[in-house]
Amino acid sequence: MMMEPQTSCFALMLITILVLNLYVGVLSADKYSRDDFPVDFVFGAATSAYQVEGVAKEDGRTPSIWDTFAYAGYAQGANGDVACDEYHKYKEDVRLMVETGLDAYRFSISWSRLIPNGRGPVNPKGLQYYNNLINELIINGIQPHVTLHNYDLPQALEDEYGGWLSRDIIEDFTNYADACFREFGDRVLYWTTVNEPNVFAIGGYDQGITPPQRCSPPFCVTNSTRGNSTYEPYLAVHHILLAHSSAARLYRMKYKDNQHGFIGISVYAFGCIPQTNTEKDRVASQRVRDFFLGWIVEPLVYGNYPISMRTNAGARIPTFTDRESELVKGSYDFIGVIHYININVTDNPDILNNKLRDINADMAAKLIYGQDLFSEEEYPVTPFGLQQELNNFKLLYGNPPVFIYENGISLSLLMSNGFRY
Repeated sequence: MMMEPQTSCFALMLITILVLNLYVGVLSADKYSRDDFPVDFVFGAATSAYQVEGVAKEDGRTPSIWDTFAYAGYAQGANGDVACDEYHKYKEDVRLMVETGLDAYRFSISWSRLIPNGRGPVNPKGLQYYNNLINELIINGIQPHVTLHNYDLPQALEDEYGGWLSRDIIEDFTNYADACFREFGDRVLYWTTVNEPNVFAIGGYDQGITPPQRCSPPFCVTNSTRGNSTYEPYLAVHHILLAHSSAARLYRMKYKDNQHGFIGISVYAFGCIPQTNTEKDRVASQRVRDFFLGWIVEPLVYGNYPISMRTNAGARIPTFTDRESELVKGSYDFIGVIHYININVTDNPDILNNKLRDINADMAAKLIYGQDLFSEEEYPVTPFGLQQELNNFKLLYGNPPVFIYENGISLSLLMSNGFRY
């Protein structure tokens, strides 16, 4: 977002990071402190590169799909040309983190700043900036948690072959990850390959309300005239999972023995609450979870998409080869969980009878975005939903190691009262 450079900012969203033990507690809103949490519980804050760095057109950085989206006017006139100016004010930001008492900082690397055209040599200015930021964090005792992709694919790769819609992205993303592991892995232990690919795919390829703004009528929220909402979200996620697993395999083979780090992926999770205590609503709630969360997690845990997705989406959802399934399964050391709101789910059999699209995670996405992604309307904090979803990770997905990477309240997203699925 465009922000005045006079004031530095770094904490767009508060996060909590579970390091060793999964701990969930519901505490009185006005009676809690750090002493209520285990000693190995880490508190942090998170940003993304385009939100905070600024200097979007200088020092070798080239446009990303976020720049293109913003310059086209879809971010209400805002852009990341200045943002929080962390590129120049990283020391001030880290000082604020220390004063706040943070233990960790989760940030993303701008691919088009580090490797301007998506492939090729590393940009020295970009390399210097990230080294400076990471060193400043380490000196001040703050853990760096790095995300490699947060909605900001280099525009050059989008133009060349369609970005995440092409299998070519797997090799380019792996090479980009290799550069990050090589240059920063001696100090960075926690790597997230892609931030919330489920929301990225729905926003960018189904509704067209986030980069790269692809969709097709009648599913477009914006006036995009390119894309296909019936299969492109599935294709993009498929390639994200393959690229993630490729980067994870590279890290484990080439770097882990020396760097001793951990690699994962983050997902957006609703608390899915049946509207009524009926079997049909309980089944519908699980169907929502499959299409929104299981879409990402089940391939990582079990090597394939949820049965309900394969049944209802049919040929529109890609198929893993046996080799791909083997590579994707287990390709994580942790899963980052992002949770803000709960949704009430009511069975809607008419959706299942829609043969054009059958059932799609787009229905769930509307509860995230409402009518306007950039609205500042507030919605309630409901911690029991996070507790429920963590329990579901344990029961449904084999109790994987979990980092709570975002939670609490967000003022930029809308709340909806109900959900028919």
